[in-house]
Amino acid sequence: MLDQPLTHYYINKLFKLTLTKIKIMKKLLFSVVLLPIMALSQSNESFLLNMTEINVKNGHNEEFIQGMKAYKKCYTDNGGTYDSNLWRRVQGEGTVYVLTSTMANWAEMDEGPTDARNKCWENIINHVRPHIQSVGRNIARSMPDLSRTTPMPETTSVVYVYNVKTSNDQAFREAAGELTAAMKKADGDSRGTWYDSQGGSTDAADYFVGIPYDNFAAMDVDRDGAWTIYEKANGKAKTDALRAKFRTSVSKDWSYMYRLIDLSN
Repeated sequence: MLDQPLTHYYINKLFKLTLTKIKIMKKLLFSVVLLPIMALSQSNESFLLNMTEINVKNGHNEEFIQGMKAYKKCYTDNGGTYDSNLWRRVQGEGTVYVLTSTMANWAEMDEGPTDARNKCWENIINHVRPHIQSVGRNIARSMPDLSRTTPMPETTSVVYVYNVKTSNDQAFREAAGELTAAMKKADGDSRGTWYDSQGGSTDAADYFVGIPYDNFAAMDVDRDGAWTIYEKANGKAKTDALRAKFRTSVSKDWSYMYRLIDLSN
């Protein structure tokens, strides 16, 4: 059973105590698909991704990070296994972080707090809570049929997340399936992990994919994109038809990059 510090139990408790209004997160993708690097990304098995988007007050970034470091240290010092990851969104308004963790199944949500959480709760109250403007949560399920089969590399420090809202769910999944099949054939595997959102805000993505990179410099490497790969394998006419199908199935799309934050002291 995975031990998940600072996921649904404490986030809900914290903000019931401290915020009069919780902003539902917007444009979370996904956030990416923001997987814990050492967690459940092997993938012929589907898993659940917990995502908590945290908007930090203006001018409070350093205090927030120090508070998170203090919590992690306390948690591990008290025998807990800290397997969440904190990612900072690179683009967009404000100072936004996404805290991620994974679950093998829904039953893990029935688990209560660990001793390490209880012992370290004051760190959240005193050193994290005062610096947060708002919080929002979402959960997504991985899609092994579309995703990479190898784990997220341990060297990952940047994730690119592409999000979509669909107007025709079946058509989108068919088009995405054809595209990823072509990429797997050309590259030997898919480049990212796909997710299917499990309810949540009407502003959240229906689907998103997270593509890992060792660093930002790795994004400068020139590689064929999905449509170029598909066209080389299937020709222009078939590519134009699939592109039209994809575009008409998507009502909205957007993307963000996220940088992994080191919480070591």
